[in-house]
Amino acid sequence: MVVKLTDMKGKMVVKDPVLVVDDEVEMRIAMSAALKRCGYPVELSHNAIDALNKFRKNKYSLVITDMTMPKRSGLELLKDIKAINPDIPVILITAYGTIDTAISAMKHGAFDYVQKPFDFDTFIFLIERALSFKRELGVGTAKIEERLKKGTGKKADDEIPEGLLTKEIITDDLNMKHLLDVAKNVAPSKACILIQSESGTGKELLARFIHNHSDRADRPFVAINCAALPENLLESELFGHKKGAFTGAINEHRGKFEQANGGTILLDEISEMPLSLQAKLLRVLQEYTIDRVGGSETIAVDVRVIATTNRVLLECVEKQTFREDLYFRLNVIPMVLPPLRDRKGDVSILASYFVEKYARINNKPLPEIHDDVLKVLQNYNWRGNIRELENIMERAVLLCNGETITVSNLLMTPVSIQQAVASAPRTAASEKPPVESVKSKDGEEEPMILALKVGISMAEAEKQLIFKTLRQTNGNRTRAAEILGISIRTLRNKLNEYKDAGETIDF
Repeated sequence: MVVKLTDMKGKMVVKDPVLVVDDEVEMRIAMSAALKRCGYPVELSHNAIDALNKFRKNKYSLVITDMTMPKRSGLELLKDIKAINPDIPVILITAYGTIDTAISAMKHGAFDYVQKPFDFDTFIFLIERALSFKRELGVGTAKIEERLKKGTGKKADDEIPEGLLTKEIITDDLNMKHLLDVAKNVAPSKACILIQSESGTGKELLARFIHNHSDRADRPFVAINCAALPENLLESELFGHKKGAFTGAINEHRGKFEQANGGTILLDEISEMPLSLQAKLLRVLQEYTIDRVGGSETIAVDVRVIATTNRVLLECVEKQTFREDLYFRLNVIPMVLPPLRDRKGDVSILASYFVEKYARINNKPLPEIHDDVLKVLQNYNWRGNIRELENIMERAVLLCNGETITVSNLLMTPVSIQQAVASAPRTAASEKPPVESVKSKDGEEEPMILALKVGISMAEAEKQLIFKTLRQTNGNRTRAAEILGISIRTLRNKLNEYKDAGETIDF
């Protein structure tokens, strides 16, 4: 499943860039690469002083800054930014995460903070939360559409605030369409929804789809990753805390449930929530009231709760890592997103979408996808689901030097390609093995037979594929490595292994 980012007229919207501030070159490059990979424009700064100068001159959608930097800290930069524009979300990054650090950051208006080292998914999750929260501070999508229908004498583009995007789920799969129909039908209710699906299938996207089709569409959508924070900080983030509730609680803090009041809260990775907090969450779902940490006042909240997990929660219940009563409270409306391997009809549609997306991001001509590539993609197992497909198509766009993406551009392992092609359906028992064609540097077609005998080991399949490719390239190891999508060093090591095992290497 994929989000197509468009304005109300279907035109791609170019958002204000994200300002990344870090004195470490490697961190700046890594964060920039992650953001660009997801389609966000980025501008870099090496210290707080330079960043502040840029912030005064330019518009940014978000600021991400390291906490500890020479001359001026990220916390001081946060204060300066909030003094200029309090609506710009700021995420702080620290190598020394403590409650005091978090409280200090939140006190001065930070949207959130993340502790080094952090993984790609956690980082992007925070970015998406911050940017969606910023959009919710402005005019909601529903109100914009209502205003456009009434007409104001202005052009449609003038009516849509920059960065306000609609989201479309791309699918031709009948089961997915049925699931979306169900989601639309239950969206207006307040019933809890539990989405249990594999990683990479688009659980948060489905949650946002439900929110956008509900009566709460113009109210906040607030997401929190239950696995990303330690227990003591997670409780404060969910329910808030009173001033003086614990060391470092200098100010009162509104939790995510209060922030989502009137809207929707997404509890991502709910299976990772500690048992002690599960009991408190159960009470919230029963009473729709919360108690801040250190507070005596009971606060009523009107929130639609959607929980997601990549686990089977009933198994967690049996292992006594998840409360049975909470499971049944959450599982009012169960939803399951099918894995990509069960949505093979969507593979080519999604692949084309990702190719178009990354060609645009990288300012490259839009390449075509070779039919043999589609065969490989459609018969691949997709353990990583849509996230894996997106990664592969991004690589293919970057590696493609011509007008067409070929199998070699996928940079998949030879065994993965062989498995995909071997699993392709045959139209007749006498049908010839599929032939993979690749272009040589002089433009000639180089056929490569990929079919192998059933029953051989994976290692043997890999060896035969390497040997066949080398024969096809007349022993040109550089060209063979390029076709196989591996480095020349890897190919050399494989050949040395075969030679040590007594194989005759003569190409």
